[in-house]
Amino acid sequence: MTHPAPRITVVADPSDPRLDDVRDLKHSDNRPDLPGGKGYVIAEGPLVAGRLVESRFPLRCVVGFERRVEEFAAEHGRALCGVPLYAVTREVLAEAAGFDMHRGLLAVADRAPERTVTSLIDDLSHPHTLTTLIVLEGVGDHENIGAIFRNAAGMGVDGVLLGAGTADPLYRRSVRVSMGHVLRTPFARMEGTPTTWQRSLDQLREAGFHIVALTPAPDAVHLRDAVTFTSPDNPTPQPYDRVAFLVGAEGPGLTEHAMRACDVRAQIPMAPGTDSLNVATSAAIAFYERNR
Repeated sequence: MTHPAPRITVVADPSDPRLDDVRDLKHSDNRPDLPGGKGYVIAEGPLVAGRLVESRFPLRCVVGFERRVEEFAAEHGRALCGVPLYAVTREVLAEAAGFDMHRGLLAVADRAPERTVTSLIDDLSHPHTLTTLIVLEGVGDHENIGAIFRNAAGMGVDGVLLGAGTADPLYRRSVRVSMGHVLRTPFARMEGTPTTWQRSLDQLREAGFHIVALTPAPDAVHLRDAVTFTSPDNPTPQPYDRVAFLVGAEGPGLTEHAMRACDVRAQIPMAPGTDSLNVATSAAIAFYERNR
């Protein structure tokens, strides 16, 4: 069965309502007219837009410079059937979006129903392989969230869980910084308030996860020792089958409530005169140590 080539429509007026999905992008993450008051999922540039096309999020439209749209349509033609494709000049796109979009291509999608923690855990059936999750508490910086998702994808982490106070990972900046991996890596939001959400960690423990809190506290164990165990029959360190790392926001780090809910507190050894690393960097080191 052959599929017709996607039809590209030229839009010359920046006030054209067909460009409303990409209008005023600096404020597009908050849309009181949409469910939950959150904006659409927006991917910038051909690479990230391609990952949006391949994701579970329903496409609404693709907007970009004519040559970019033509190349994108040629690469993803079948997946774009029925999706409006709009070609615009750089000036038109800049006026509609509110700033110069030098990447030259935007893809816009509706949000999909959020996964539950239960469904995410149920999908983690990898016999004879290690399973790793990362849990975020109070991480509100969109760039850090995007970087954590990018690191998680690169290191083969199986999913991301969002504790209380963690920002929306589908904000435009998070999607961009993650290089679109937030669209591929499973994530779910844990229930509860800042002082009660930690109870949800029991669900991970019941599913066999060893929960590791990352903290610079001097009494925390070496990260290397937190992700392995020994037994009387085998003194050689062995990795836990399932590990969930817990990280907190820049500055305050994890709350005491959260750390008390974990099985162990682990630190990354630091040079004298330093006390901590960026949260995304810390997570990446934990992922590497887990894989190593």
